[in-house]
Amino acid sequence: MALLGRTANGLFWMFRYIERAENMARLVDAGTRISMTNLAAETDEWESILVASGVADIYREKYGEIDEAKVIDFMIRDQDNPSSIRSSIDTARMNGRMVRTALTREVWEAVNDSYMTIKAALVSPVTSRSLPRILDLVKTRCAYIRGTFFGTMLRNEIFDFCRLGAYLERADNTARILDVKYWLLLPEHSSVGSALDNFQWVSILRSVSAHRSYAWEYDANYNGPDIIDFLMLNKRMPRSLGHCYNMMREAMSYLDQDVETRNPCVQRITQIHDRLSNVTVRQVLDNGLHEFLESFIIENNNVAGEIAKHYRFYPDLLPANQSETQSQTQQQTTDAGSMQTQSG
Repeated sequence: MALLGRTANGLFWMFRYIERAENMARLVDAGTRISMTNLAAETDEWESILVASGVADIYREKYGEIDEAKVIDFMIRDQDNPSSIRSSIDTARMNGRMVRTALTREVWEAVNDSYMTIKAALVSPVTSRSLPRILDLVKTRCAYIRGTFFGTMLRNEIFDFCRLGAYLERADNTARILDVKYWLLLPEHSSVGSALDNFQWVSILRSVSAHRSYAWEYDANYNGPDIIDFLMLNKRMPRSLGHCYNMMREAMSYLDQDVETRNPCVQRITQIHDRLSNVTVRQVLDNGLHEFLESFIIENNNVAGEIAKHYRFYPDLLPANQSETQSQTQQQTTDAGSMQTQSG
């Protein structure tokens, strides 16, 4: 590799954290939308958001009981949460500074300006009234960085490492959002297919900005299986698992084209891509969607480990919260298992 492992590491993680900042905004958006359908006093949707994002233990250690306002602040502003929006945008900028000479001036300025704008917006606690504006600001700023990146960067190995980080993180988030609805917030059997159930699915679509594109693809017939198919397997949907792995396979093919040594990352990404291409939504549902998503999250995290190992992303150079978040997937699956026992 002509690109140093340290530089590749910075690019990969910069775009993982930019994507993570946006994804945290989408998770909070999903929780807020679904909580509107909760007529009881329980806070299941917010506990599920914490579990899905892999930070439930950190929250419980700091706050104890689940409280909607505290969860929202923890997910957005709390720097004790390594995956909060504030922590993510901080770490993205830190990585961007480390690899500044590998970026165009426009990309670096977009990252730096977005960091300052988001930081200023999060000085004060987020209220229920300001929450929609803050979430929209984060999503808009991340889209601004992404647009600048695609509009100005040379299509070389720098570009491909950035794409690998972004799409790997995006696939992880889509799987977690689906798991929030289908497993942790699964309504009683009598409610499946009801107006409430369908409303919650539509809320998930809106949280990932896919409401209108779903209507184009499925003639506005809103039901759980089609929405799962759209967000998991439909490669024309830019946040689906299938699309993310299609893009990762493409990026890896460019990185690997002139290399003679065997690259285990290519094989692992291709295996996951082919599985997503050949499975049907009915097969996934028959075997258990939660189990499929749980397995996918673990495999996706293993892909990140393979990439770091093969391209020599030296662990001693990772920022502290990068190292911490690499171990969160296992905690997430453990928490999800305990939630399964409790809800059963």
